Amino acid sequence: MKLFQIMLAASLAVVLSACGKEEAPAPESAAPAVEAAAPAAEAPAAAEAPAAAGDAVASTEQGKSVFNKTCALCHGVGAAGAPIPGNKDEWGPRIAQGMDTLYKHALEGFTGAKGMMPARGGAANLTDDEVKAAVNHMVSLSQ
Repeated sequence: MKLFQIMLAASLAVVLSACGKEEAPAPESAAPAVEAAAPAAEAPAAAEAPAAAGDAVASTEQGKSVFNKTCALCHGVGAAGAPIPGNKDEWGPRIAQGMDTLYKHALEGFTGAKGMMPARGGAANLTDDEVKAAVNHMVSLSQ
């Protein structure tokens, strides 16, 4: 049975490595984002609080998007021991370890008694911030 789980996990890691890859945006779509960010950098300090709130919304949306594109493949069905978001019994002990541990396991990968987590969910193209946003999303659904 243990060999089956390892083979399943390895197969999932291979499949996931091809998932979640996004094409680079066209140069035209990247330019407005840079122009929009420039005025915010020049804004007075009083405007930082609303910007931080906007960043939290963006991070929440980003986490949900990454989860739907990459993480849900395993976490949506509990494949290879992945805890399903919203299941407090599965997530409670993991959340109790602290966010730094959850981030580390998601970024670097982890093999434990209940299953395994491939590094970056098998999507090597994800940035640290994207992985952390997805972890934050799953934790918020599971508290």
